[in-house]
Amino acid sequence: MKVLAAMSGGVDSAVAAARAVEAGHDVVGVHLALSRMPGTLRTGSRGCCTIEDSRDAWRACDILGIPYYVWDFSERFKEDVVDDFVAEYAAGRTPNPCMRCNERIKFAALLEKALALGFDAVCTGHYAKVITDADGNPELHRAADWAKDQSYVLGVLTHEQLRHAMFPLADTPSKAEVRAEAERRGLSVANKPDSHDICFIPDGDTRGWLEERIEMTEGEIVDPTGETLGTHPGANAFTVGQRKGLKLGRPAADGKPRFVLEIRPKENKVIVGPEKLLEIDQMRGIKVSWAGLPIREIATGETFECTAQVRAHGDPVPATAWMETGEDSRSELVVRLKDPMRGVAPGQTVVIYQGTRVLGQATIDSARSLQWDPAAVS
Repeated sequence: MKVLAAMSGGVDSAVAAARAVEAGHDVVGVHLALSRMPGTLRTGSRGCCTIEDSRDAWRACDILGIPYYVWDFSERFKEDVVDDFVAEYAAGRTPNPCMRCNERIKFAALLEKALALGFDAVCTGHYAKVITDADGNPELHRAADWAKDQSYVLGVLTHEQLRHAMFPLADTPSKAEVRAEAERRGLSVANKPDSHDICFIPDGDTRGWLEERIEMTEGEIVDPTGETLGTHPGANAFTVGQRKGLKLGRPAADGKPRFVLEIRPKENKVIVGPEKLLEIDQMRGIKVSWAGLPIREIATGETFECTAQVRAHGDPVPATAWMETGEDSRSELVVRLKDPMRGVAPGQTVVIYQGTRVLGQATIDSARSLQWDPAAVS
């Protein structure tokens, strides 16, 4: 099989490519140039897709004896990931750029080009598993190592994309084993730190980065009853669940800290309240997609049991879900949690599972606690 190995410059993608070669596939390595800042360099474990990463990917391909190319996807990355990130924050939502990158760059754009060039599959170093059912249809499942499982960020993949996805690290019991294997293979990235934080904000100062791109206007900070508690420099710089940086002049009546409960950019208001009101009971999701063929209940509108996850390494929460027709006749995924979940914000992604299988995902449009009515704030 002709395989295109996406080489990030990290240890996982290098070992994944090595295993694809060892399995007898005809492998070609490609590194995606996503930044138009040629001087961008990695700082420890911050950032990714830098010049250093590109060089590490080339060294790995050289050791593996496979061709290596760099593809410039920077323009599409800016439009589909960076600009989307800014627009979502401007609308008062909290986006997940890694989900958008996997959806629109690493699989949509990359796979589209790979198939056009005659490749059969795209290989990545993600910790997730594709299982084929009795009828030959692909299903996305969690990896063997739940601590490193990355099925959440792959929940955006479609049935057709899963047919051409290859995850050689699926059954690896631990990251330590991957590093040990890289060492045995002579790969220089064996002990390279994992990347974290948003790759296009390598210093980790998301608020400062956004303030340079979104016009900030002073507005009110109010409590769940609508009472004004103070002012803020710009609602777009806040995130649901945030505690620090509120700078309120007086404490709550019970002396306990307040947290951001909701952001309303159209009204330029930030709603704050006690920690207990961060506990969300129900979410409504839009832009719904299914990882593989949807289960029967999706078409019938029946409720079904599942678990819901809203962060890459968050704990799955038991839930009941169903599809509804919402505003503007759009299809919405409703997820009713059996145990409240904290700090859920519009713009985040909810991925739903049955057992280890990923059913699909949706962008959270609204999240509510049954303990208070947001309509009370006017």
